[in-house]
Amino acid sequence: MPERLNYAQAFPEGIQAMRQMEQTIRAAGLEVSLLELVKTRASQINGCAYCIDMHTKDARAAGETEQRLYALSAWRETPFFTPRERAALAWTEALTNIQQGHAPDDVYGEALREFGETGLVKLTLAITQINAWNRIAIAFRAEPGHYQPGKH
Repeated sequence: MPERLNYAQAFPEGIQAMRQMEQTIRAAGLEVSLLELVKTRASQINGCAYCIDMHTKDARAAGETEQRLYALSAWRETPFFTPRERAALAWTEALTNIQQGHAPDDVYGEALREFGETGLVKLTLAITQINAWNRIAIAFRAEPGHYQPGKH
């Protein structure tokens, strides 16, 4: 599908604010590998081809294995993810699919145990941020395939 418009050109101040939030989240201390798994999983759920392309490339550039990326959509059925990653992925799915259960207490409790209050807020901001990026990329049909890691 052809790109509808260049959203960064149309409203650079808004996109710059989004990028600033992204920088804040990246500097918050969560593991890069965890952030890329969360971003990829949310993008899979939302069907954002541009973001799936970007975050799988970024994950691989940061050392993520192909095996884990291939299994990400079925993470519950694999032994490849740590308890911390599992809690993050469950929280990601709960917030990305917020219309289905409004972030259940058991998922929240596990995420809180793994991340603590401050870490859970950081993780939640990362999840909401990727969901916002997904919606922007989908709305304006950002074209996947051209992104290269390190060239944000």
